[in-house]
Amino acid sequence: MKRRAGEREKSMKKKKLLEELGKDRLPYMTPVDADFHQLWKSRYSKLIFRKSDTVPEELHQMVQEAFLTLREHDCFFQDLVRIKGKDFVTPVSRILIGNPGYTYKYLNTRLFTVPWPTVGYDIKYCSPQIHDVCKALIRLNDYLHIEAVKALQNLVETKEINDTTVIDGEQNFATSLAEKESISKDESSCCVQADNYISLKNRTSYNMTLLNYMDPLQMLYLKQEPYFGMGDMAVSWHHDENLVERSTVAVYSYSCEGSAMAESDEEILKGRDPAVWHVGLKVAWDIETPGLAMPLHQGDCYLMLDDLNMTHQHCVLAGFSPRFSSTHRVADCSRGTLEYIFGQCELALQNLQTDLDSVALSLKSLETAVIKQVEEIHNEVEFEWLRQFWFQGKRYLKCTDWWLKPIAKLEEFWRKMEIMGRGKNTCTMVIHLSPRKQG
Repeated sequence: MKRRAGEREKSMKKKKLLEELGKDRLPYMTPVDADFHQLWKSRYSKLIFRKSDTVPEELHQMVQEAFLTLREHDCFFQDLVRIKGKDFVTPVSRILIGNPGYTYKYLNTRLFTVPWPTVGYDIKYCSPQIHDVCKALIRLNDYLHIEAVKALQNLVETKEINDTTVIDGEQNFATSLAEKESISKDESSCCVQADNYISLKNRTSYNMTLLNYMDPLQMLYLKQEPYFGMGDMAVSWHHDENLVERSTVAVYSYSCEGSAMAESDEEILKGRDPAVWHVGLKVAWDIETPGLAMPLHQGDCYLMLDDLNMTHQHCVLAGFSPRFSSTHRVADCSRGTLEYIFGQCELALQNLQTDLDSVALSLKSLETAVIKQVEEIHNEVEFEWLRQFWFQGKRYLKCTDWWLKPIAKLEEFWRKMEIMGRGKNTCTMVIHLSPRKQG
């Protein structure tokens, strides 16, 4: 219900904005415009850009080889998503890599991480090449975390964050995020700085990366950017979903600029070279502030700091060449980890008991609230996890079979809850079902 209300509100805002515009288009700027940097500094200061020559060459090589390996192994997949009650296949192909047991949900679709190498986890990859891919991406993840810390430190020191939730102690603390040993020995100061450390760490410690790939020349149709006339869009205007509040999003971009470029019959757009990929930004639902279109070349990175993802929207404008990107994020996984869903299952199964003599199962309580809670968890396991995995998550078996054991465990939990549901009006129950066999 909440999602539908949000979609209706967004649709109404978009309709109103387009009505106000009529046939006109809003202004936008690129680096060729004289006022570009002033606009960037004044209205988009929480967008931080890192040119490719600032990134270590060894890291470039590892990450770009990882992208190409994933493409060679056919490990990028188009997702079936739901928008305004209708199903669509995404033009961009994706794969999620991150912490073991984590998932990410967007547009009603749950993606399951291909786990990157993590201490304490036994992860078997389908090939040494896939292992190297995941190793490269966690290396990139660590690098972008450090860059995000530096950027936030600079943002705080220049007093760009004016939100009332940022307290003075955070300004003094920015350096201590990189050097924990500098925390004051004063007890009260210690408490303040420790709280700030946890806050800033939570906003920059990426737990996954969503990798994207698209070859525009293979697409039959791409949507046109509707507000500014920026041209073909690979990804429409949006806020990234399900992230920790005020967390940083970091993006590494790699466009295959050496590949053959098709001639464009379109009129060259003012300021924006249609052959080059760009990230577009705008203040959400604002028709006064010009938009920003930042060109993206091989190995460029950008960071969206603090609340930029909430106050602004961004899109990806297609060029002519194939492009990969690695979008690192601090996903809000309060309801999206194996630890969470296993905990829910164990909570539900507290109402199930086994008779030691007959080995029959029975319910401890038939109270309405208890039965309702079990049914809600039962549905969550089936519709949010099992069906999602068997419909789209199993594609990642090309990389690893890591998820099969926990999914089998979830299926066993589901079967027991199915028994509880079928037997809530009887004393004992014995039944064997699987969600994969249901309609």
